[in-house]
Amino acid sequence: MKYVIGVDLGTSAVKTLLVAQDGTVRAEAAREYPLYHEKSGWSEQEPEDWVKGTTESLKELVVQSGIRLEDIEGISFSGQMHGLVLLDDGNRPVRRAILWNDTRTTEQCREIERTLGDRLLPVTRNPALEGFTLPKILWVRRNEPQVFDAATRFVLPKDYLRYRLTGAIHMDLSDAAGTLMLDVAHRRWSEEVLEAFGLSEAFCPPLVEAGEQVGTLSGEAAAVTGLSPHTKVFAGGADNACGAIGAGILSPGLTLCSIGTSGVILTYEDHADVDYQGKVHFFNHGKPGAFYAMGVTLAAGYSLSWFRNTFAAGESYDSLLAGVGEVPAGSGGLLFTPYLVGERTPHADSVIRASFIGMDGSHKREHFARAVMEGITFSLNESVDLFRAAGKKVGTIISIGGGAKNAVWLQMQADIFNAEVVALQNEQGPGLGAAMLAAVGCGWFPGLDECAGVFVKRTRAYTPDPATVKRYAELFRIYQEVYAQTSALNQSLSAFRN
Repeated sequence: MKYVIGVDLGTSAVKTLLVAQDGTVRAEAAREYPLYHEKSGWSEQEPEDWVKGTTESLKELVVQSGIRLEDIEGISFSGQMHGLVLLDDGNRPVRRAILWNDTRTTEQCREIERTLGDRLLPVTRNPALEGFTLPKILWVRRNEPQVFDAATRFVLPKDYLRYRLTGAIHMDLSDAAGTLMLDVAHRRWSEEVLEAFGLSEAFCPPLVEAGEQVGTLSGEAAAVTGLSPHTKVFAGGADNACGAIGAGILSPGLTLCSIGTSGVILTYEDHADVDYQGKVHFFNHGKPGAFYAMGVTLAAGYSLSWFRNTFAAGESYDSLLAGVGEVPAGSGGLLFTPYLVGERTPHADSVIRASFIGMDGSHKREHFARAVMEGITFSLNESVDLFRAAGKKVGTIISIGGGAKNAVWLQMQADIFNAEVVALQNEQGPGLGAAMLAAVGCGWFPGLDECAGVFVKRTRAYTPDPATVKRYAELFRIYQEVYAQTSALNQSLSAFRN
């Protein structure tokens, strides 16, 4: 039996998976590392922490599994998107990495909009948001000019990690699509964007497909991890692209619902012609030649964890949600909007905050818990609604994350999305997608579709109930009114939050 490794470089930890040719996960290991929030809105990490955590995790994986080194054929990566790692001419970081959830760059976003105007969306296919990479580059150039002058190129987090394991620098298209510097449709760095901001193409890494082999492990990396220096290394992809691969979102009509701390609705696109007018993200897929559209709910699972920690501290989620199945759809006229930290899709609004609407004396804790679950799902349905409005068929939705661990919530998703919802038997998220890229790269399968047929195992499917679908459709339209009705109120209240 042969094996591959998937490395998922997340925001709080790195997770490594050892996966066999039959798609079975034989071993896994993880290491956490710190986040630095030195000022309000700042979020940074030390790139060296990623390297240390990954090499330690890989070493544990090798020892734990007991697999012969020559049987581990390849390794690939999934990585947190958008994070800026600036390198000097010796490929050493010149400062800490600025992460995707850093919000210091609002002024630079407005600069990008003024400079590119109506050319921004046709080229990059995404609006200028604080999380993206180009605003971070412009912030460093303006606020830390000496640091910027020392930098000769930039990479994204997983690309720096991979460089430290191979000695070669590349960036895959799915991650490059989140920089605001890629011509997404034509799969190349945009000369127009780079020229507009005085950046050279040499400042950007060479582009490759996510499944392309970019080298083998260096002798130093092999010695530290315990792996063979003959282990093939593949580029890997952005976390959402790898999550889509790991859930089998590889053909038209398939959509992913991922409910973690944030929530994602992601749908497969086989061409770049569809125009969402910047209302959802549009990125290159990890599958060659493909794309995906994606909407984001900033506080999805976080809304439920906040509710538990605030009103049921110490209780398990099973205990918290025990009674929600007995509460009728609509929670007795109680609505929740999950805007605890602002919202992304379809309202890119950092000021809006959450609301419970329609409370009365008859509501019990289980009504509030169900309302939170419904509100999260309504927010995700905003993205499904945008996909369908653009003519997209949303037939089958693969549900992963916290929302896939509760049967009531899975049925709720089917009813609110009005689509078949399927849970996975072997959910491993982006790490499995990274392993699949390595498996295909090693020649185990002719392509990702065939690999998914072996690696991605579905379990129970949930079908929408027509009467509940109708009820939720009416409630969803009311939910959509809450943002407009509370936006000005939250703007006024924002002065009192500090």
